[in-house]
Amino acid sequence: MDMKVYFPGGKRVYADYGGFTIETDQPARGGGEDSAPAPFDLFLASIGTCAGIFALGFMQQRGIDPEGASISMSPQFDPNVGLITKIDLEMKLPAGFPEKYKAAIVNAMNLCTVKKHLHQPPEFEITTSDA
Repeated sequence: MDMKVYFPGGKRVYADYGGFTIETDQPARGGGEDSAPAPFDLFLASIGTCAGIFALGFMQQRGIDPEGASISMSPQFDPNVGLITKIDLEMKLPAGFPEKYKAAIVNAMNLCTVKKHLHQPPEFEITTSDA
């Protein structure tokens, strides 16, 4: 499925994909209007929500009520290289979560497709064409 990325004005960049429009903007300190998340924010959110869908699916498959469950994500940024070097994910389990499934839900979260792509990144090819 192809994605169309376009520039509606200011520092905003939008992407049409799968019937949705994904809006991004830069923060005010970067010249934007802070009207939407920055692209890198969406990258981080994709990691957290991907782990979340695998955790949710794990609980749903076992009839475990996910109420009260959540994931806290803490990226560790290295200013020397200007990159995130570690991402900590902490799964807050719902009340009554069975002890026997604690390691298994972590294993399920590690199956996240976004995380797998970071371990084996795709090749990028960038070209140009005239409008």
